[in-house]
Order: sequence, then C-alpha cells, then structure tokens
Amino acid sequence: MPGGSIAAVEIGPGTRALITGASRGIGRALAEAIAARGATLGLAARSTRELEALADALGRPGSDHRVLECDVASRASVEAAVDGFARAAGGLDLVIANAGITHYAPVLEQPVEDIEQMTQVNWLGTVYTVKAALPHLRAGTGGHIVVMSSGAGLRSFPSAAVYGATKAAQRMFAAALRHELHDSGVSLTTVYPGEIATSLHDHEKATMPPWYRGDRAAAPAEALASRILKAVEADRRELHYPALVKLLGIVNGLSPRAADAVLRRLRGASAAPRRG
Repeated sequence: MPGGSIAAVEIGPGTRALITGASRGIGRALAEAIAARGATLGLAARSTRELEALADALGRPGSDHRVLECDVASRASVEAAVDGFARAAGGLDLVIANAGITHYAPVLEQPVEDIEQMTQVNWLGTVYTVKAALPHLRAGTGGHIVVMSSGAGLRSFPSAAVYGATKAAQRMFAAALRHELHDSGVSLTTVYPGEIATSLHDHEKATMPPWYRGDRAAAPAEALASRILKAVEADRRELHYPALVKLLGIVNGLSPRAADAVLRRLRGASAAPRRG
C-alpha cells in the first residue's frame, strides 16, 4: 500500500512472518505463537540444526515454514535470507528483528572484539534486517516491523555499557522510522523486554554482575511473545514487559539520580555505584 494509510496486520493463516534469532528464547517463543495462528514462518538464525528441529515441531498439514541460515552481522547473508523467503512465500507481512547477543563486562576489561560483535549483531543486524525487509513489506497491502530493543536501551547498567548502547541505537532508529513510514502502509513496534527467561546469558552466568536477577526472577518468554502479537495487531508504538521496565524508563528520563536511587533499593549498590 505505498502512499496509503496504515493497514493493521492481523496474524493468522496467510500471514508471512520472518523472525531473526528464531532458534532460541524470545525468537522461538514468537515462532511458536505465530505458527499457532496458522501463519507461514521464515525461521532465521546461524544454527540451521536447531531451526530444522523447530520447523518440524511447528509443522502442520499444509505448513510451509522455511529454515533460513542467516548471520545478521553479514548484510549479504541477511539480504539473501529475507529476499529468499519473500520470493518463496510470495511476499512478506511481518518481520521481527530479534537476533541479539550479550557480553557483560566493564569497558576497561572488555575485549574490543566483543564490543564489535555486539555492535554488528544487535545494531547493524537490525538495520540490515529492516532495510532488506522494507521493499517487500511496502509491496504488499500493509506490513509490520518489530524491533527487539531492551530495557537496557532506556537505562543502561554497569558492565553492560556497550550492550545498552546497541539497544539505545535500536530505540532511536525505530522511533524515527515509525514516523518515516507514516504513509507507507508499513508500521513498527519497539519492544523493551526486561529480564526474560532465555539462554541469552548462558555463556556468562558465572560472571554476571550482582545487580542481575534474571537467573531467579526472569519473566517467561512465552508471556512476552503473546503480548508482542497483541501489540502488532493493535499497532502499538511500544511494548514494555514486565511493566516495571516502562516505569524505570520514565523515572530515568525525568531524573537519572532518582532512577539510580530506585535501582539501589531494588538491585543493590552495584546497579548505580556512583552517587552524583
């Protein structure tokens, strides 16, 4: 619907949806929720072995889910995956830029290679995915983009400076792009998860900072996935989950000092060690 108004995406039979980082965590929960609606999925990740197993688990009579080997840090890989799925499915209605990676450490100690990887996967991977998807979304009768940012994009934490920076970049990119797309037939929702029960930190659990509570207080990925689908169909600008993430963002926007005080009470001194 180029040049037209926004047409809300109703997720169901006939919907063609592509998810990056689909093999695990939030991506997998989204794949399961969307497939349950009868949609056709493009499952994108670096590990095709896990994707094949997921596609088999999601299978139903007449389903045509596609496994897409895709490294979001490579523009060529992303373009091949998105274009290939859109051709095979006859179009694209929904793209979810979900792939992400973390390496938590103080900047002074963090290898530059980890900083570069987070930048390439979290930030540039989002740009590559959205840029590749936009022509296909605009060619249809309406489409939707989901950008998976983080509560860390609203208030970054010690030992997660670079991760928070990549998530803030996604936030600003998505906020402006939603306005740019106002008459394109395509819309966008930015998601700000808090600590969600996934394997995101499996490689670094032994070194996570003291303020981290995701190992014992994380929200379920399935609950987030359900809320994301509702947000897409309602064309919501933003989704925060759990709700405390939104409150933290509001408080930090009004007074970083006040947000620091709240976080010290909730997560201890390591969440905001500097006073002033």
